[in-house]
Amino acid sequence: MRGDVDGFFGLALDNLIQILLISSLWTQVLGFSSARLYERILPGVAISLVVGNLFYAWQARELARKTGRTDVCALPYGINTVSLIGFVFLVMLPAKLGAIHRGASLAEAESIAFAAGVVAAIGSGLIEAGGAFVIGWLRRWTPRAAMLATLGGIAITFIAAGFLWKTFASPLVAFLPLGAVLLTYFGRVRPPAVWPARAQGGLAGGV
Repeated sequence: MRGDVDGFFGLALDNLIQILLISSLWTQVLGFSSARLYERILPGVAISLVVGNLFYAWQARELARKTGRTDVCALPYGINTVSLIGFVFLVMLPAKLGAIHRGASLAEAESIAFAAGVVAAIGSGLIEAGGAFVIGWLRRWTPRAAMLATLGGIAITFIAAGFLWKTFASPLVAFLPLGAVLLTYFGRVRPPAVWPARAQGGLAGGV
């Protein structure tokens, strides 16, 4: 149970960071108004996070019930950082610049870029859904190290590295939560009993 609570806070804080990243990319990189951001994008993100995580939690609970296992973990559901950055810089930003180059207004360019992002997301979903039919074959014939190395490289390069630089850029602020994460996850130091829900590193790092 303690690990479940810790994992919840870790995933919640990670998705909170992704939401902040979406907001900054939309307003600062794409240069669009915040109206569509707050009316469509963020509400859609919130609904998908709630529904997706509840569905995966239900799947894990059903698997544990059918198999009698107590070590079943639900698949974490959240915003893919690499896909987010790819959609913004490789799909939406070129669509915006192309629309403006053709004489469109900023509002029209925003609508075109938003539509391009939606189409790219649908296409990505179709590719993933199609890949579900061959995933068994890929897992049997692809070395596990080859698949995990890709995920590890992406995590270190695109996710961890940026936060690491920010940590050393503001050490007085960032080293305290970094120390809490290192102590709880790697040092196996249990937090005080008064710590909320004994949430360990997930909540300690966020605080």
